Amino acid sequence: MDEQLLTISSYAETALYEEVALSPKPGLVDRFSNGAHRDMDFQTFLASIQSLRPFFKEYLYLGLTHRGQPSLLFNSLRETGKMAETAMLKATKGINTHKGANFSFAVLLGATGLHMQLNTHLPFTAKDTQKILSLSQDITQDVVAKDFQQLTTKQHLSYGEELYLKYQISGIRGEAANGYPALQKLMCFLRKHQELRQEELLLRALLYLMSEVEDSNILHRGGRDALKEIKKESLDLQKSRLSYVQLVKKLKEYDQQLTTRYLSPGGSADLLSLGIYFSFLEKLFSPSGKKV
Repeated sequence: MDEQLLTISSYAETALYEEVALSPKPGLVDRFSNGAHRDMDFQTFLASIQSLRPFFKEYLYLGLTHRGQPSLLFNSLRETGKMAETAMLKATKGINTHKGANFSFAVLLGATGLHMQLNTHLPFTAKDTQKILSLSQDITQDVVAKDFQQLTTKQHLSYGEELYLKYQISGIRGEAANGYPALQKLMCFLRKHQELRQEELLLRALLYLMSEVEDSNILHRGGRDALKEIKKESLDLQKSRLSYVQLVKKLKEYDQQLTTRYLSPGGSADLLSLGIYFSFLEKLFSPSGKKV
């Protein structure tokens, strides 16, 4: 079991590495560009991921050893998540690189651990993934609803909380509380297009997310008009039937455009890393980058 815990927790770590290394990504940090970010680069992300590494196994273990209702697991995950966030900020000198991703991996690794109480067989099936996403909803929905209800009396709000009060967009916490509907759609996309090589599949998956997701990072920087524009532009790129070579060229151009507009689809990037994690669990592709 210890070996399996290490394997699964390493999938979360590797998923974050795969996401940041994927290039070119419009408006996002990758191997070749800082995108629309002036305070972070590829090396900042590597340091951040390394700092989170020891906590991934802990999230998984908390779920595996939990007894009682799934909702009672959240407080333990939240406390460990706060320690992980502190370690991340120390490693990045105060730069928020993975706050949203850390939240989601805490919840989803905890839910994976809960699921492993009944099923330890790898690879997981699509039904296993769906069960884990349902468990994530059970873990989070009551606490998240309570958190949002108390925002009007809270003194210090995160930008995600400010966006909720302004636009009623619940961000990644809302995703978790609803069982990650955007992630469910992403997994269907990844399963459907297995004929594509991994890098092309993930680039097209990112565009798919950008055309679908109410991305809080875009809202924070550009408001509803910018979000509407990004969704349309991403959908147009999806529909253009570009070859892989043409797609890469267009994404490089789009990266320059979003950098100039100071827009970064960070919410979509976080969801993509979660999709990569579940793709490892389902063996849609392997951490080595080779299709299975």
